[in-house]
Amino acid sequence: MKITPKKDSQNFSLPLPIFHSVHIADAISKEGEEFDVLVGLNKEQVGQLKKLSLDKNDIDIQNHTGDRERFGKGLYEEWYALNRTPFCLIHKRTDALTALVWFGRKDLGKKSIKFGKEEIPTNRTLFEHEWHTVSCRSYPPFRGTGLMQNFTQFSMDTYKKQFTSAMFWTGMDDRNKPIVRLMTKLEFEVDKENSDLSNNWLVMTKK
Repeated sequence: MKITPKKDSQNFSLPLPIFHSVHIADAISKEGEEFDVLVGLNKEQVGQLKKLSLDKNDIDIQNHTGDRERFGKGLYEEWYALNRTPFCLIHKRTDALTALVWFGRKDLGKKSIKFGKEEIPTNRTLFEHEWHTVSCRSYPPFRGTGLMQNFTQFSMDTYKKQFTSAMFWTGMDDRNKPIVRLMTKLEFEVDKENSDLSNNWLVMTKK
């Protein structure tokens, strides 16, 4: 997938106000499908996210993520209050939410809602380097079509421009092989110390 940043698209400060989004780039897939790359989700997109997270037919989302509890049953406002920053791909022709990548400060190895309980935000002293979580999702019919590597890398690069001291980590169900492959391609490495493989919790880091 080719991503072309929009001119003057970097004139924003993170985190954005809730339900506010900025169109930061255009993208086109190898099949010629066109997408908007946004930082932030508006209310209509949050509604799509909730519906997608509750879709019982999406076995990957239901089995490998905590999104049913996080976005489907939970309040987006409570999740956003954890100082999360979402990036999304929106299919230009249909306005469909196609993929999601989000970031935020989170202690290394802290388990997600699927494996424990979401982190409660705290007013911690900022260190020279600090850990920020990254999570990735894609949705049918575009899952598995080669969108995620460039989209995730572009999102990381954009986020890093505003959080220059950030070190990235991701936690996932180790049975979610496509995400493990994706993060490996993005040069994340397995962190055995903070993983809990007996319970399928895999942590990978990139400094």
